[in-house]
Amino acid sequence: MIPTEQQVDEDVEAVLAGSRAVVGISVRSLAEAMESLTLQQYRVLVLIRSRGPLRSGALAAAIGVHPSTFTRAVDRLVAGGWVTREDNPDTRREVLVAPTEQARDLVDQVLARRRTAFEDVLGRMDDDGRAAVREGFARFAEAAGDTDMPEATTLGYES
Repeated sequence: MIPTEQQVDEDVEAVLAGSRAVVGISVRSLAEAMESLTLQQYRVLVLIRSRGPLRSGALAAAIGVHPSTFTRAVDRLVAGGWVTREDNPDTRREVLVAPTEQARDLVDQVLARRRTAFEDVLGRMDDDGRAAVREGFARFAEAAGDTDMPEATTLGYES
């Protein structure tokens, strides 16, 4: 059965409402981190927290900035105590950017706040509602082709 235009509109509005709720939770989980960092800086910390130390060029490409611009961003993160620069043990010509304990703790705290907020919302739902959300999100992610979206990692969503 082909959905009517009205049904499509209602479906889109429901997805937009749900996505606003998810984005709202994500933004609130980041609020404390944003007092000390820019979103771009936080994205760098998430990447190196989840993937381990990375070359500056790889990090710049992952967040979509020019390497020369990124060098200045890393300088600020080093000065703030968020990252260190280390020689790559495999090749002395490369420098790796690694998170400090302070950075690892911050990312872990943001992710924990986000998880707790989602648990709270789901806890207000009955079993059938949670099952419907679980199935709906799984189907939506599959249809979107974003079941393993690397860009999400830069915002703190682990696959």
